[in-house]
Amino acid sequence: MMFQHVFAEMNEMLDEIARQYPIAQGTHKHELARKWHLLRQMSDSMIEEWLVFEEKMGMLRQSGISLEDRYEPDYPEMSADAFVKGQGYYKLLMFPQSLDQFQAVLKEYPDSLIGRTYLAMCHLHLDESEEAAIHFEAVLRSAANKRLRSIIYNALGCIEAKKGNRSKAREFFTLAHHSDPSLPEPLANWEACLHSTGKLQYGTQLTKLM
Repeated sequence: MMFQHVFAEMNEMLDEIARQYPIAQGTHKHELARKWHLLRQMSDSMIEEWLVFEEKMGMLRQSGISLEDRYEPDYPEMSADAFVKGQGYYKLLMFPQSLDQFQAVLKEYPDSLIGRTYLAMCHLHLDESEEAAIHFEAVLRSAANKRLRSIIYNALGCIEAKKGNRSKAREFFTLAHHSDPSLPEPLANWEACLHSTGKLQYGTQLTKLM
Protein backbone atom coordinates (compact mmCIF):
# COMPACT_ATOMS: atom_id res chain seq x y z
CA MET A 1 0.00 0.00 0.00
CA MET A 2 1.19 3.48 -0.87
CA PHE A 3 0.71 4.90 2.64
CA GLN A 4 1.74 1.80 4.58
CA HIS A 5 5.19 3.14 5.34
CA VAL A 6 3.84 6.53 6.46
CA PHE A 7 1.47 4.88 8.94
CA ALA A 8 4.25 2.58 10.16
CA GLU A 9 6.38 5.62 10.96
CA MET A 10 3.47 7.37 12.65
CA ASN A 11 2.76 4.31 14.80
CA GLU A 12 6.43 4.00 15.70
CA MET A 13 6.52 7.66 16.75
CA LEU A 14 3.34 7.20 18.79
CA ASP A 15 4.85 4.16 20.54
CA GLU A 16 7.94 6.23 21.35
CA ILE A 17 5.78 8.95 22.92
CA ALA A 18 3.81 6.40 24.99
CA ARG A 19 7.04 4.83 26.29
CA GLN A 20 9.07 7.93 27.01
CA TYR A 21 6.69 10.77 27.86
CA PRO A 22 5.85 9.64 31.44
CA ILE A 23 9.54 9.74 32.42
CA ALA A 24 10.78 12.48 30.08
CA GLN A 25 12.16 15.76 31.40
CA GLY A 26 12.74 19.26 30.07
CA THR A 27 13.63 19.61 26.40
CA HIS A 28 12.99 15.93 25.68
CA LYS A 29 9.46 16.21 27.08
CA HIS A 30 8.76 19.30 24.95
CA GLU A 31 10.05 17.49 21.85
CA LEU A 32 7.76 14.51 22.52
CA ALA A 33 4.83 16.90 22.98
CA ARG A 34 5.68 18.57 19.66
CA LYS A 35 5.64 15.16 17.95
CA TRP A 36 2.28 14.38 19.54
CA HIS A 37 0.72 17.61 18.24
CA LEU A 38 2.18 16.93 14.78
CA LEU A 39 0.72 13.42 14.73
CA ARG A 40 -2.67 14.69 15.89
CA GLN A 41 -2.72 17.37 13.17
CA MET A 42 -1.73 14.82 10.53
CA SER A 43 -4.40 12.37 11.74
CA ASP A 44 -7.15 15.01 11.69
CA SER A 45 -6.09 16.19 8.24
CA MET A 46 -5.90 12.65 6.83
CA ILE A 47 -9.36 11.76 8.14
CA GLU A 48 -10.92 14.91 6.71
CA GLU A 49 -9.25 14.51 3.32
CA TRP A 50 -10.12 10.81 3.20
CA LEU A 51 -13.82 11.48 3.83
CA VAL A 52 -13.89 14.02 1.01
CA PHE A 53 -12.04 11.60 -1.25
CA GLU A 54 -14.41 8.72 -0.48
CA GLU A 55 -17.43 10.93 -1.20
CA LYS A 56 -16.01 11.88 -4.61
CA MET A 57 -15.09 8.27 -5.37
CA GLY A 58 -18.65 7.22 -4.61
CA MET A 59 -20.06 9.87 -6.92
CA LEU A 60 -17.71 8.79 -9.70
CA ARG A 61 -18.69 5.12 -9.33
CA GLN A 62 -22.36 6.07 -9.65
CA SER A 63 -21.79 8.28 -12.70
CA GLY A 64 -21.45 5.32 -15.09
CA ILE A 65 -18.09 6.49 -16.47
CA SER A 66 -15.87 3.60 -17.62
CA LEU A 67 -12.52 3.65 -15.85
CA GLU A 68 -11.11 0.35 -17.06
CA ASP A 69 -8.32 1.74 -19.24
CA ARG A 70 -4.85 1.31 -17.80
CA TYR A 71 -3.18 4.51 -16.70
CA GLU A 72 0.54 4.98 -17.09
CA PRO A 73 1.73 7.82 -14.82
CA ASP A 74 3.80 10.69 -16.20
CA TYR A 75 6.08 10.37 -13.19
CA PRO A 76 6.85 6.64 -12.78
CA GLU A 77 9.37 7.36 -10.00
CA MET A 78 6.50 8.43 -7.73
CA SER A 79 5.33 4.83 -7.46
CA ALA A 80 8.81 3.65 -6.46
CA ASP A 81 9.14 2.37 -2.90
CA ALA A 82 11.97 4.80 -2.12
CA PHE A 83 9.90 7.78 -3.31
CA VAL A 84 6.89 6.77 -1.20
CA LYS A 85 9.09 6.27 1.87
CA GLY A 86 10.96 9.50 1.22
CA GLN A 87 7.76 11.50 0.93
CA GLY A 88 6.45 9.87 4.11
CA TYR A 89 9.58 10.83 6.02
CA TYR A 90 9.38 14.35 4.56
CA LYS A 91 5.80 14.82 5.80
CA LEU A 92 6.93 13.67 9.26
CA LEU A 93 9.79 16.23 9.18
CA MET A 94 12.34 13.39 9.34
CA PHE A 95 14.67 14.99 6.82
CA PRO A 96 17.83 12.84 7.22
CA GLN A 97 15.81 9.69 6.52
CA SER A 98 13.94 11.40 3.67
CA LEU A 99 17.21 12.52 2.11
CA ASP A 100 18.53 8.93 2.08
CA GLN A 101 15.41 7.73 0.26
CA PHE A 102 15.52 10.46 -2.40
CA GLN A 103 19.18 9.74 -3.03
CA ALA A 104 18.05 6.20 -3.83
CA VAL A 105 15.30 7.58 -6.12
CA LEU A 106 17.85 9.56 -8.12
CA LYS A 107 20.10 6.54 -8.53
CA GLU A 108 17.24 4.79 -10.33
CA TYR A 109 15.71 7.91 -11.94
CA PRO A 110 18.57 10.40 -12.41
CA ASP A 111 16.38 12.73 -14.50
CA SER A 112 13.59 12.95 -11.92
CA LEU A 113 12.91 16.65 -11.35
CA ILE A 114 10.47 16.09 -8.50
CA GLY A 115 12.83 13.61 -6.83
CA ARG A 116 15.75 16.06 -7.10
CA THR A 117 13.58 18.87 -5.73
CA TYR A 118 12.69 16.79 -2.67
CA LEU A 119 16.38 15.94 -2.22
CA ALA A 120 17.32 19.63 -2.42
CA MET A 121 14.60 20.59 0.05
CA CYS A 122 15.87 17.97 2.51
CA HIS A 123 19.36 19.49 2.27
CA LEU A 124 17.87 22.94 2.90
CA HIS A 125 15.97 21.77 5.98
CA LEU A 126 19.23 20.29 7.26
CA ASP A 127 20.96 23.68 6.78
CA GLU A 128 23.05 22.35 3.89
CA SER A 129 22.28 25.37 1.74
CA GLU A 130 25.08 25.05 -0.79
CA GLU A 131 24.21 21.47 -1.63
CA ALA A 132 20.53 22.40 -1.84
CA ALA A 133 21.24 25.28 -4.24
CA ILE A 134 23.18 23.01 -6.61
CA HIS A 135 20.19 20.66 -6.95
CA PHE A 136 17.65 23.49 -7.19
CA GLU A 137 19.56 25.12 -10.04
CA ALA A 138 19.83 21.78 -11.85
CA VAL A 139 16.05 21.39 -11.71
CA LEU A 140 15.45 24.94 -12.95
CA ARG A 141 17.43 24.20 -16.11
CA SER A 142 14.79 21.63 -17.17
CA ALA A 143 11.58 22.31 -15.24
CA ALA A 144 8.61 23.72 -17.14
CA ASN A 145 6.07 23.37 -14.32
CA LYS A 146 5.34 26.89 -13.05
CA ARG A 147 4.45 25.83 -9.52
CA LEU A 148 7.64 23.78 -9.24
CA ARG A 149 9.73 26.71 -10.51
CA SER A 150 8.01 29.01 -8.02
CA ILE A 151 8.74 26.64 -5.14
CA ILE A 152 12.41 26.48 -6.14
CA TYR A 153 12.84 30.24 -6.66
CA ASN A 154 11.27 30.76 -3.24
CA ALA A 155 13.71 28.29 -1.67
CA LEU A 156 16.67 30.02 -3.36
CA GLY A 157 15.36 33.32 -2.01
CA CYS A 158 15.37 31.85 1.49
CA ILE A 159 18.96 30.70 1.02
CA GLU A 160 20.03 34.23 0.04
CA ALA A 161 18.00 35.76 2.89
CA LYS A 162 19.77 33.51 5.39
CA LYS A 163 23.09 34.77 3.98
CA GLY A 164 21.93 38.36 4.44
CA ASN A 165 21.81 39.03 0.68
CA ARG A 166 18.51 40.93 0.68
CA SER A 167 18.74 42.21 -2.90
CA LYS A 168 19.35 38.71 -4.27
CA ALA A 169 16.65 37.30 -2.01
CA ARG A 170 14.18 39.88 -3.33
CA GLU A 171 15.09 38.92 -6.91
CA PHE A 172 14.32 35.25 -6.25
CA PHE A 173 11.12 35.97 -4.32
CA THR A 174 9.95 38.16 -7.22
CA LEU A 175 10.71 35.39 -9.72
CA ALA A 176 8.81 32.95 -7.50
CA HIS A 177 5.77 35.23 -7.35
CA HIS A 178 5.77 35.84 -11.09
CA SER A 179 6.13 32.10 -11.82
CA ASP A 180 3.04 31.28 -9.75
CA PRO A 181 1.22 34.19 -8.06
CA SER A 182 -0.98 31.73 -6.15
CA LEU A 183 1.99 30.49 -4.08
CA PRO A 184 1.74 32.42 -0.78
CA GLU A 185 5.27 31.85 0.52
CA PRO A 186 7.36 34.30 -1.60
CA LEU A 187 5.46 37.44 -0.58
CA ALA A 188 5.34 36.34 3.06
CA ASN A 189 9.08 35.70 3.01
CA TRP A 190 9.87 39.08 1.46
CA GLU A 191 7.71 40.75 4.09
CA ALA A 192 9.64 38.86 6.77
CA CYS A 193 12.93 40.05 5.25
CA LEU A 194 11.79 43.67 5.12
CA HIS A 195 10.81 43.75 8.77
CA SER A 196 13.24 41.11 10.08
CA THR A 197 10.32 39.26 11.60
CA GLY A 198 8.78 35.83 11.20
CA LYS A 199 10.22 32.55 10.05
CA LEU A 200 11.11 31.92 6.42
CA GLN A 201 8.75 29.46 4.74
CA TYR A 202 9.84 26.92 2.13
CA GLY A 203 8.81 23.49 0.94
CA THR A 204 5.35 23.45 2.53
CA GLN A 205 3.64 23.29 -0.87
CA LEU A 206 5.88 20.57 -2.28
CA THR A 207 3.76 17.60 -1.18
CA LYS A 208 0.72 19.19 -2.88
CA LEU A 209 2.53 19.63 -6.20
CA MET A 210 1.72 16.28 -7.84
